[in-house]
Amino acid sequence: MSPIDAPVPPTGGDPLAPRRSGSTDAAVLLSARGIRKSFGSNDVLRGIDFSVRRGEVVTLIGPSGSGKTTVLRSLNGLETPDGGALEFDGGPAIDFSRPVAKAERLAMRDRSAMVFQHHNLFPHMTVIENVIEGPTRVQRVPKAQALASAEALLDRVGLADKRDQYPHQLSGGQQQRVGIVRALALKPDLLLFDEPTSALDPELVGEVLHVIKELADEGWTMVVVTHELQFARQAADEVLFMDGGVIVERGAPGEIFTNPREDRTRRFLDRILRPLD
Repeated sequence: MSPIDAPVPPTGGDPLAPRRSGSTDAAVLLSARGIRKSFGSNDVLRGIDFSVRRGEVVTLIGPSGSGKTTVLRSLNGLETPDGGALEFDGGPAIDFSRPVAKAERLAMRDRSAMVFQHHNLFPHMTVIENVIEGPTRVQRVPKAQALASAEALLDRVGLADKRDQYPHQLSGGQQQRVGIVRALALKPDLLLFDEPTSALDPELVGEVLHVIKELADEGWTMVVVTHELQFARQAADEVLFMDGGVIVERGAPGEIFTNPREDRTRRFLDRILRPLD
């Protein structure tokens, strides 16, 4: 199967950085500065700062309740932070210390696409209808063009023969692969994955991680919240360890998983990762 075409940067912009190039010169696609979010008296995010370069894979790991999913939802406009700023591709920063205009929120969603834990497919639509819904209704892509793209993507992940089936006729792993295809069909600059294997039976996890790993190798820019630490170690360019609404430690996988600097990171990995070695 041929690789999925990664999004092409705007004319005049930096080209998509090759995977594993070791280059530090790739353009910064996303910059998050001082992101804060509270729900009532619960401070979920307490000043999140990080950036993602084109072609880079950033994984967020950490215990449940550490704020990882809220980070993703803030990047996609599904949650509005209480403070801080986001900047896409060197454009004007979105300042959350003031009311955010609808146009700014829509612009955030136009730049990214999210793959959720529980697929979130429309149950009354076939697989192909789920995939073309966003491109045709939101992006106004001609239906014939959207269908051709959707069919190619479904073939790419081994689901061409499922195009006319409904979600309930698919396994959990197949549903999640459709969810990935639905995100890819929007041709986003940034792919966001919220623990994409957490709702799957163990024997189905591998097929989904294989697709995500291929996307990483092909140069898609991704932020992945995952509890699959072996996957994070293999696929990520940078790992962020979160706890208590802050980024406790960040670094390359070899640094984080082999020689973490922070005691909190070390205790988390000792409890979660070491028994798997």
